[in-house]
Amino acid sequence: MPALPLNSENLPYPDPLHPILVHFVIAMVIFSFFCDVVGYFTRNHRLFEVSFWNLFVATVSIFLAVMFGQFEAGLAQPYEVVKPVLNLHAITGWLLAAILAGIMGWRFVIRRRNPLKVPPAYLGATTFLSCLVLFQTYLGTRLVWVYGLHVEPIVEATKRGILQ
Repeated sequence: MPALPLNSENLPYPDPLHPILVHFVIAMVIFSFFCDVVGYFTRNHRLFEVSFWNLFVATVSIFLAVMFGQFEAGLAQPYEVVKPVLNLHAITGWLLAAILAGIMGWRFVIRRRNPLKVPPAYLGATTFLSCLVLFQTYLGTRLVWVYGLHVEPIVEATKRGILQ
């Protein structure tokens, strides 16, 4: 099978898709957490429903985001200094997907048992999840803004052998 032609960002399509999907997941997880916390303290059970569906869509979306992230990381041709951050970002992404799926399963059980309440332990777990999402966001930001993955001048410098 012939290789796909790559553009100036080393991608077979116009722009990286991973960041688009990831920002969607970030927003959905953080908003879900916000709705649960506000719903818990105000006893507004409608916010729990909003939280549930945001978390559900985030759980489905994170697997797409991780798959595109793996694909695009493979095309990035990272130079040596980037590899530890990229590897940590990849491992954290898969870990986050697993944790998010587990928390979504727990949230499903909570919703089936009593849709009007969430336990404090669940809020603790989603606090951890939100912190992990923010850490992952930090790593991804470093990959683009510090190391320039899929940024045209960096791609060109790597192809010329300037960055190794």
